[in-house]
Amino acid sequence: MARVTDRAMESADGFAITLPALWKDRRRFVVLDDRFDGGWRFQQVLNAWKVDPHRCEQLHVITVSADIVGGCTARPLADEIAGAWPPITPNLHRLAFDGGRVQWLLVPSLLRPALRELVAGIDAFALSAMAAADVPAARRQAKSLARLAGVGTSVFFDVRSMSAGDTMPCGLRSAGFAPDPVPALSPSADDAPGSWPSRWRYAPPFTPRHAPMRSGTGAQSTAPVLVVGAGLAGCAMAWALAEQGRDCIVFERHAAPALETSGNPAGLFHGIVNPQDGAHARFNRAAALEAQRAVSIALTQHGVPGSLRGLLRLETLQDAGEALRKMQATLARLGLSRAYVQALSAQEASAQAGIALRGPAWCYPGGGWVQPGGLARSFLERAGGRASLRGNCAVESLTRGNCGWQLLDARGSTLAESGTVVLANAGDALRLLRPWMPTSQPDAWPFLKVRGQISTMTTEAGSGWPLPRMPITGEGYLLPSVDGRTIFGATSQVGDDDPAVRDSDHRHNLAQLSRLLGVEPQVDVRCFGGRTGWRWTTDDRLPVLGAVPDVAAAMATERLEQPVQVPRLTGLYACTAFGSRGITWAALAAQVVAASITGAPVPIESSLLDSVDAARFATRRSRRGR
Repeated sequence: MARVTDRAMESADGFAITLPALWKDRRRFVVLDDRFDGGWRFQQVLNAWKVDPHRCEQLHVITVSADIVGGCTARPLADEIAGAWPPITPNLHRLAFDGGRVQWLLVPSLLRPALRELVAGIDAFALSAMAAADVPAARRQAKSLARLAGVGTSVFFDVRSMSAGDTMPCGLRSAGFAPDPVPALSPSADDAPGSWPSRWRYAPPFTPRHAPMRSGTGAQSTAPVLVVGAGLAGCAMAWALAEQGRDCIVFERHAAPALETSGNPAGLFHGIVNPQDGAHARFNRAAALEAQRAVSIALTQHGVPGSLRGLLRLETLQDAGEALRKMQATLARLGLSRAYVQALSAQEASAQAGIALRGPAWCYPGGGWVQPGGLARSFLERAGGRASLRGNCAVESLTRGNCGWQLLDARGSTLAESGTVVLANAGDALRLLRPWMPTSQPDAWPFLKVRGQISTMTTEAGSGWPLPRMPITGEGYLLPSVDGRTIFGATSQVGDDDPAVRDSDHRHNLAQLSRLLGVEPQVDVRCFGGRTGWRWTTDDRLPVLGAVPDVAAAMATERLEQPVQVPRLTGLYACTAFGSRGITWAALAAQVVAASITGAPVPIESSLLDSVDAARFATRRSRRGR
């Protein structure tokens, strides 16, 4: 970690003093800083924002630095966020302050690769290391700044990074930046600023050719967002929108939120690891870290039943020794933090679980279990007065009106109208979308409806079973005692619409449990209780997030290589297809969609956003020739 010097503090102070003139009375202001300094730079900006009576409503600070892995040491900031500081993994990490009005996005990376992956509009850059070896390199770097900039965006350079022979001025001018006559930082007497200005402004003499946006609506609207569905996805959307300063109305066909699949008595959350570290592993990792923060708040502030004491996922390879060696090699190659995941031997995993386990396990220290309905209600509580819930209010259809989208009931009466709607109602979103689907493409997304049945019994009835101290999963799962009950499962049956709780499914769950634990519990399935629900997933097992594609317009486009190129239905968004990962995914998924709606920085990388974008299936069809 870089040592925080007096000179660094002076530089941070000077930059922070400059910002109030830029963010004055703005609704949102986004800063990108490539110096971490143990959190000192961010603390100075945060302090300047707090005392400014004309501050922007929403402040986003993106810190890009490899030094982030060293942790936050600036006081008192480090004490304030000690319990919220995330395990630093190869992801973007988001911290919120002042009810979400200030957000700190940590990017543990070198600057150049990070600029390619960010999805954000930057209002001010603070850069200390943008020197280029030659003019072509300078132009490439300047273009990467211009891609994220808007007209008027300021670029501040640390005067100590400049040299008389630097090629960056040429690159900056070619990309549309011009020297700003307003002084930037105040260098010390012994600073050697070189021969070019330390502050520039994006003022292109040409019309910039920006890539198409994934957003289907402008970021300046203040009308309430209409959210369809009050399960985990819809309630998380209410919270995420509130953090971005937007009001919403949540429509639920039942009397209360989270009464369908989100109504299970308990559910798991955790990340995953695979050797390829592909999109599935990366999204689950980022989501699990966001879920950990959300569950912690639900448990400590809203009294929701659950536990953050960790989770074990058993490895299924037959040779335990070989499995453990492969697991350890994978962690060494990926460089994942032990605070996120550990590879444990059978003996170590057994000690953690408090029961004998037959093989090695992945241990997720930040994983655990929570009551999903309680987590959903926690999200609504955190949204506060910015969210209102309309229960017993089924949305029968969706139409376009003069002022945007209209939600209609079964009699055709208008429930509400807004320029922005989020479909967070699982597979029922397809029904509402069918009027905008061509007959040759009746469904926007390849959804699968999967029936799942859990099994429960009183702890006394299963007194001969060894219950773990933390959840165990693998082929099936087993929870610690939850309110005096043993909970395990679950079945997974595609296309099964039977709502009945079946003894055959209890026997299936019991067989799974026997394989998981390596013992066969002796118990009569007739003493089991249970619950049935349906999970909606996609064929690639990732969620559907963001602006809804205009499939008809996409089909008329000759070729679509990337989701960002797909036309969208303006103002219509999706946050759905969570499958069995709703607890893990809800918080991050909602943040991604809220950022798309409001224009805030997206808290995942561009390449990862492609993997969960609601339009990814349109590009897939285009590449395959429809």
